[in-house]
Parts: sequence; structure tokens; C-alpha cells
Amino acid sequence: MALTLLALFLATHFFLEKYYLNNKEKTLFSVYDLIKFSSAGGTMSTDEFDVMLQKNSGTHSVSIVIISSGFEPVKIYAMEPQDQLLRELANNLRGTVYVKRVIKETDDYVLVLKNDNRTKTDFLEMWGSLPDGSFFMLRSAMESIKNSAEIAARFLLIIGVCVMTVSAVIIFLFTRKISKPILELADISEKMSNMDFDARYKGKEKTEIAILGNSINKMSENLESTIAELKEANIELKKDNDLKTEIDNMRTEFIANVSHELKTPIALIQGYAEGLKEGVNEAEERDYYCDVISDEAGKMNNMVKQLLLLNQLESGFDTLNIDRFDIVALINNYVQSAEILTRSSDIKVTAPDCGPVYVWADEFKVEEIIMNFFSNAVHYCKSDSEKRIDVSVEKGENKVKITVFNTGDHIPEESIAHLWDKFYKVDKARSREYGGSGVGLSIVKAITDSLGETCGVSNVTDGVAFWFTLDCTDR
Repeated sequence: MALTLLALFLATHFFLEKYYLNNKEKTLFSVYDLIKFSSAGGTMSTDEFDVMLQKNSGTHSVSIVIISSGFEPVKIYAMEPQDQLLRELANNLRGTVYVKRVIKETDDYVLVLKNDNRTKTDFLEMWGSLPDGSFFMLRSAMESIKNSAEIAARFLLIIGVCVMTVSAVIIFLFTRKISKPILELADISEKMSNMDFDARYKGKEKTEIAILGNSINKMSENLESTIAELKEANIELKKDNDLKTEIDNMRTEFIANVSHELKTPIALIQGYAEGLKEGVNEAEERDYYCDVISDEAGKMNNMVKQLLLLNQLESGFDTLNIDRFDIVALINNYVQSAEILTRSSDIKVTAPDCGPVYVWADEFKVEEIIMNFFSNAVHYCKSDSEKRIDVSVEKGENKVKITVFNTGDHIPEESIAHLWDKFYKVDKARSREYGGSGVGLSIVKAITDSLGETCGVSNVTDGVAFWFTLDCTDR
């Protein structure tokens, strides 16, 4: 709007005066044609002609002077003093005037633009002869044209500013009404691009924008539903992929660990078998070779059984048989069965002597935990004064904590976090000495995890304590 107004103002300023001048020229020509027609028809003396001249003179601000061939005034309708006009016409006919520009010249008339020395204003003048021998002059001041152009330009500027101000307010209100729902839709689209599908278009009007808003609402609902389904599918797919990866890793790890752990006993069996094949003569040596082969085969068999059990526990394919039983009785029975082993190692064992403590768990697997803890305690138990293993049961409000303590060296702090890893051995040489496979504590961790319980180890005064928890019941 501002540019349009500026263009109109510049056009008025630069071209309106020329447009007025062109129209004024046409006016002078029309008055000339009227005078020429009347002169040729001999009607210049009629009242009708006088009225027409007077009307043209007043309407178009044109001074009209007609004189006879003897320079006597015939008709004068002037905006200026008659004497001055008669002198001006005489000077024009004599050719003693200065003109700024000749616009058009013929045998009958001359149209020029000239400046009046007395008033310092420009005039558009036309003079010449008529068919009856008389002379004429038509004169119109250019100052009125300039004033009219300036007035028109100012008026256009004032009206334009007012119209632009009012129109700007109307346009602002109207476009705001249109743009508000569009901006609302843009905001909803932005939120949708950021995965926020809570925003909804709430317009109720029956317009194309409202139709678009309702379509966006439906699209948002469908996208939200579809993305939710995709997320669920992705979660399930991720679980399946994780399970597949875990199973593949377990299979690879199982094969690698079994291969590693079986390598030594197989090598021993092979070596001693070759010794027997080569013919060991001494009966005592043959018996020793056979004992080594039998012992290594037993270790291999035990390790394979433990690995299969651990694999079942970690894969979740093992079945739990939850029963209510007395954990104190279970511990005492196991300690009694292991008495020969502890007596041969000169270890003093302290078992819990409290009343029955009932727990809910898988009795066979709990016995497996106690067996692993107790066998580790026997093999690692040592002391300068008295070797001792203490098995305690500490009952809480809903849990029972079973602890197996043995005197001996502390476990290095950097090894504690890895004790539950398969085939991890703090002292590999000694583990080999008593036949440890390195999976016993991994089985303990897998069993406690399957039962939803916890286990742990800590260095205490004079030794090491392994513990685990179980759910207890008073009934």
C-alpha cells in the first residue's frame, strides 16, 4: 500500500502537470474550432455564440480576444485587463514577443508556451487569423495548472495516508483472524514434528482451515497410535534380538570356556593313557596312572554337569520347585555329611544351633548354594592358630541371611567384583590343585537371581564371609 501510494504521488508530481497541459491544449483547440466555425458561418454576432464563448472562457479559465482586420475589438472574454490583452495580441501578430517553446504552428495559427515579463508567469497562447479576416488570441495561465497539480498531489497524499491507515487497521484485524488458526496449525505441526501429539486444533468454524485442522487432528491420532504400535514392536524386536544375541554369546562363551577348561584334563588323560600304552611295568605306577585318568575324567564330568546346570539357569529354562522347608535342618545335614572332608583338613565347623527357621525356596538349589559356599570355605580355609568355618542363620522381618565364614586370606579388592563371573579364579594354581572349575559361584549367582534373592561376599576379620538371602515365613 505504501509503495502504491508513493508511486501515485510521484506520478502526480512529475506527470500531472504535463497531463493538464495536454488537456489545456485540447481545450484551446476546441475553442479555436468553435471560433473558426462561427467565423466561416457568419454567426459570430449571435447571442448563442456569445454564450458559448463566455461559457468556455469561464469553464476552462481561457481569455478569448477577437479583433477585426482593422484591429477593432469584436469579442473579448478575459481573465486579465483588456488593454493588456490587445497589446499582447498586437505584439504576437507583429512577431515582437519572446516565446519559450513553439508547440504547434500552421498557416492559420501558432500555439506557444511563453513567459510574461511583467508577471513572471508562464502562459499557453494561441493566436492567428480567421476565415472572415479577423484575428484571435486564446490565452490561459500555466500557474493555475501548477497549482492544481500541487493541490491534487497534496490531496492525494493526505487521502492516501488516511486510507492506508484505516486499511492497515482493517487488514490487520482481518488477516489476524485468518492467520491465527494458520499459526495454530503451524504450532501443532511443530509439536507433531517433535513427537508431541497432545496438541489439537479446536476451531469450530466451517472453513477450509477448520477442515485442514480436523485432518491434522486425525493424522495426529493415527500417527500417535501407529508410533505406539511401532514402539511396542521395536521393544519386542529388541528383546528378541537381545535374547538371540545373548543366546549366541552364551553359546560361544560356553564352547570357548568348555574348550579351555577341558584342554588340561584331556591332555593329562592323553598323556597318562599313552604312558599305559607304552607299557608301564610297575603295578603301582599303572594304578597311579589309572587313578589320574579316573580323577581327571571325574573332574571333566563334574564340570560338564555344572556348566549344563549354569546354562539352564542363565537361559531361564530351569524349573523352580518352591517349597517350605527348614533351612537350619538343611545346613546341619550338609555339615554332617561333609564331616569327613573337614576332619581330614583339621577344620573346626560351627553350625547354627537355633530352632527351626522356615523359608520358601527351591530346596535342591539352596543346597547347591550351600555346597558351593562350603566347599570353597574348606579349600581356602587356613590359619596360623585354628582353621574354622562358621555357618550362621540370621533371621529378619521377612528375610533370612545365611552366611558361610572361613578363616584365611582376604580376597583382593579388584577380584571381588569378578568372583561371580564364569571361570574366574583368584588363585588359578590352587583352584587346579583342588579341582575347582570356576563356575561354582556363577551357579550361586544364577540361582539367587532366579529366586529373586541376593548374594555377596566381604572380607571380615581373620577371613572371608559369603552370604545369601531367602524369604522366610513363620508358618
